[in-house]
Amino acid sequence: MHRITPLLATSLLFFSSLTVGQTLFSERLPSSILNVSPPSTRVAGEPGDMFYTERSCSSAPLADARSRIVHTATQEWAYFGFSVLDLVPTRDSNPNYVRQPWRRTLIAPDEALRVATSIAGYWSSTPNSTWILERQNQSWDSRGPGSRWRNPWSAAFISWVMCESGLGQPEVFQRAIAHHSYIDQAIEAADSQDSTAAYRALNPGEQAILPGDMLCRGSRPAYRSIEARREQMGMGARSHCDIVVKLDPDNGRIMLIGGNVRSWVRLKLLPAEINEHGHLAPVPYNGRTIFAHLQLQAEAVSNDVLEQSPTLQSLSCESSTSSLRPIQETLFSDCS
Repeated sequence: MHRITPLLATSLLFFSSLTVGQTLFSERLPSSILNVSPPSTRVAGEPGDMFYTERSCSSAPLADARSRIVHTATQEWAYFGFSVLDLVPTRDSNPNYVRQPWRRTLIAPDEALRVATSIAGYWSSTPNSTWILERQNQSWDSRGPGSRWRNPWSAAFISWVMCESGLGQPEVFQRAIAHHSYIDQAIEAADSQDSTAAYRALNPGEQAILPGDMLCRGSRPAYRSIEARREQMGMGARSHCDIVVKLDPDNGRIMLIGGNVRSWVRLKLLPAEINEHGHLAPVPYNGRTIFAHLQLQAEAVSNDVLEQSPTLQSLSCESSTSSLRPIQETLFSDCS
């Protein structure tokens, strides 16, 4: 295994300087190295005439689910170009931070076209989503193949990662076009001794957050606790969840990977601090609050699972991909 330099500092500083317009992305690994089927293999056709060819998902024991979830999400992050969104300076306690007005992130048309089949593949893992792809085909016809997705696809990304990670049965993980469906499942699981659901909902900070868990926020309504959502179970809500991939207490942050994070798959740096229970927990940021910790019911894995992922390990110094040389030199301390 190659030794990675502190990903917590120099590597993420480099990645955060990349823009979506840059093409420093990593192709997905062959199945012999990482047994994950690319989302693009689940669809066929060109933008404007795209359709699903695969809707099924795999089932596997939860024993290795944490590492598989992190490794699958990491490969997608690499394919989307290693983009990092650093939210640490936006913590509400930072007196020097001034909130900025929301602006839609523009994605270069050629990059949007490059990942179009991938995002469509994410949608294929969600039930009752055919109408979304049909709507997108119409948008591509009228606005061009490099136009943005009409529907937010963050829950589709989560659903596909779980689909590929062996959480294929709905009673284990409720894949859906909106996050609140599986958040509600996790809340119900926390209230039941007999649930077979993979995730159970906690208020952030109650227990240790681990790689493979998820953190969720609400925007409409802006929930502040699990109890607030419990009162509205089954009702629609605008929410967003990301997958925890690493804890970084030394730098006061939690690292997560999510989809449709400013229209892209990005690694997010969330501000956090050690609470009164001794756990690293997210703190309010940019006027937002993480209201749910979805805890995966599986054994813990090393906090280095991100660095140990096949995707990052494949970017060794010996790789012949010259376009990725800056990333290799940033990740690996032994690259000359």
